[in-house]
Amino acid sequence: MPSLLPYNTFGIDVQAERIISIASPDEVKQFLDEKPITPPLILGGGSNMLFCQDVKETVLLNRIFGRELLSSSQDSVTVAIGGGENWHEIVLWTLQQGWYGLENLSLIPGTVGAAPIQNIGAYGVELKDNFIGLEAIDLNSGEDLYFDKTSMAFGYRDSIFKHSLKGKALITKVYFHLSLIPHINTSYGMIQKVLETVGIDQPSPIDVSNAIIFIRKSKLPDPAQMGNSGSFFKNPDLDAVFVQEKLLPQYPKMPFFSSQPGKLKIPAGWLIDQCGWKGKCLGNAGCYEKQALVLVNMGGASGSEIWELAKSIQASVEKKFGIQLEPEVNLY
Repeated sequence: MPSLLPYNTFGIDVQAERIISIASPDEVKQFLDEKPITPPLILGGGSNMLFCQDVKETVLLNRIFGRELLSSSQDSVTVAIGGGENWHEIVLWTLQQGWYGLENLSLIPGTVGAAPIQNIGAYGVELKDNFIGLEAIDLNSGEDLYFDKTSMAFGYRDSIFKHSLKGKALITKVYFHLSLIPHINTSYGMIQKVLETVGIDQPSPIDVSNAIIFIRKSKLPDPAQMGNSGSFFKNPDLDAVFVQEKLLPQYPKMPFFSSQPGKLKIPAGWLIDQCGWKGKCLGNAGCYEKQALVLVNMGGASGSEIWELAKSIQASVEKKFGIQLEPEVNLY
């Protein structure tokens, strides 16, 4: 049985029944023509998956590439991107073309096809902000599917592909609407401070991208050096009254930001840090010393070890704050 070690950023050495690299929609349908007993497991960059056991299904690696300008106007363009393309490379490519909107999502690991599933987001921007629609293939019937923005049911790190369509389709192409006019968003996190440090007071989208790349590299370990999947937990989105009446009186230094009417989001990394987990290890699994939100493979860890650490962190945060942390990472 082939190993999935090269195909997941946590560096977990588990085996799969079979691994097939898919380069086109036709190849997906050819596989489905074999009438597999169980639906395949779809992997893009393997950057949002924690394997706790061997995989009994066939693994399909989404390697459907392609970049196409479909239309343009005075102030915007529409582009189509293959589901197997590397997300960060596509962000850089769009910026090189003078097409803007994705710069705040720089250096997020994974593929374009996986990005809508998670509705990836960072530094005040979410994928849905520039999303038009996507094409996919039903893994049961082989039928071609199309989902527009409304039918995706986007939420915070959420979409229909994490619920009723979880594991039931392979995303082949994603459509984006991008602007020819820069709309700079530097209000989130350390972006403004980094730009000021290098003397940039009127940043371009490329300047914003470079600042975010610098910040992410300074906070997050390189998966090639230390296995990880970036942020392991979602930032909890809580009832504003609960935060203001129950939490802030006890923890006046607790950071928070408004997410939607009646809701406040608390940084999960801060909660974990307050429970003393930053830099701590359980066996070969650790909580990264520079960012408590990142769980890491210290070397030779199993997926189960990392999941045990995650559960211990969840229990600590719930005991101290009464908050349940929800994983961003998919478990197998």
